[in-house]
Parts: sequence; C-alpha cells; structure tokens
Amino acid sequence: MDEVRLVGENIEVGVYPIADAKRFAREQELDLVEISPKAVPPVCKIIDYKKFLYEQKKRDKVIKAKATKVTVKEIRFGPQTDEHDYEFKKKHAIKFLQDGAKLKAYVFFKGRSIIFKDQGQILLLKLAQELEEYGKVEQMPKLEGKRMIMFMAAKVKK
Repeated sequence: MDEVRLVGENIEVGVYPIADAKRFAREQELDLVEISPKAVPPVCKIIDYKKFLYEQKKRDKVIKAKATKVTVKEIRFGPQTDEHDYEFKKKHAIKFLQDGAKLKAYVFFKGRSIIFKDQGQILLLKLAQELEEYGKVEQMPKLEGKRMIMFMAAKVKK
C-alpha cells in the first residue's frame, strides 16, 4: 500500500503517494483519515479529525433522541374472568394503547384450568375485536406453557 485515493475539500481528487497525501494534510494543518480501507487503492480524506468525531457524536445524539422507546404493558386474565373484571381491564388496555404502548394480554391457567384453554382463546379474541379501533393484533393468541399470550400494537395517530 503505497498509494491512496484522496478526497475532500481544497484538494484535487485523485490517486497520490502516501507521502504526498501526508504532506497535503500537514500543509492544511488537518489530519489524513482513512475512510475506506478495503478499496483499492484505500480512500483517505483530509479533515479535522476532532471536529469530525464531535459532529458524529452530535449526529448520534440526535438520532438517539428521535428514537422512540416502546413500552409493553401487561394485562392478565383468568380463563373464567367475569364481565365486570373484563370491562375494567379492557378500559386499562384502551388507555395503554392510546398512550402508544404495546399491549401484552394473557390468560394464565392455574392447575387444571388448562382444560378451559378454548375459553381463554375466546376471551383474548373478544378483547382483540373490541380494541380494534385502538390497536392491531401483532400476534394472535398462542399457548406458551401455562399462559395464552396475545400482543397488540397501538394504531398510529394521524
């Protein structure tokens, strides 16, 4: 590796010997930074490296700030949850979805209550149908061990 492709401001783009590239960087009181080492010849750029790192850190910070954090709220039912409890929990589910959180609704089967897994599935599908205007089902009810789990995501507000 005795030649590099040089890019950047105040420099004519082209292939130069490394010694010339270093000399150009010194003349401008900047740094010679290797951008693409796998290219043939490797690509280098004459820049202020400290400033470059600072701007990159600033960009990363902005991107991180824009990233949304998704919270997952859980609602637990029994296979034979009565109507009042169901309505109460449904109100909470609506609030969670309106706040933009994901909803994990599950039916927990204790002991022999696993024989009521059909009732659990009906309960979760009924919940999904009634919450249709607030969110969409990401995962249909699925039995995992003693739990039947369903995931819902909030609908995007327009």
